[in-house]
Amino acid sequence: MNTANQYLKAIYLVQEQEDGPASTGDVADMLEVSPASANEMIGKLEDQGLLEHEKYKGVDLTDEGIHRAREALQNYCIIERFLLEVLEVEEFRGEAKQLEGVIDETVAERLDTIIDREPQCPDCFDAEDDVCGLIELEAEASD
Repeated sequence: MNTANQYLKAIYLVQEQEDGPASTGDVADMLEVSPASANEMIGKLEDQGLLEHEKYKGVDLTDEGIHRAREALQNYCIIERFLLEVLEVEEFRGEAKQLEGVIDETVAERLDTIIDREPQCPDCFDAEDDVCGLIELEAEASD
């Protein structure tokens, strides 16, 4: 099950990749859900004022939606880096995706104190590779 924050994060990342509105199909693909499921959640998020959806044009996050998406993305980066850097989990990406919906902001903040997150987070996130860009930089530097 994907949470509202996971949808907001996905919409944000698709908008970044497309440099414009996110299609519901791209959001569904990113979250590995049916287009009908994506449309249902998009409707709920629109009712909450977090995005605007124009049929056949796509989805645009509102300022509040962008704020929430960036927080969700930052929490996801924290989880990824904690799993990799502290727990040394090899399959950190899959684990992070499973944990992001259940780890709240308080826990993410506590994990953040352990990993010493970089100030450019969440702008460091590489939407194309679906991973924190700093992780990739660190992996390349150790080669």
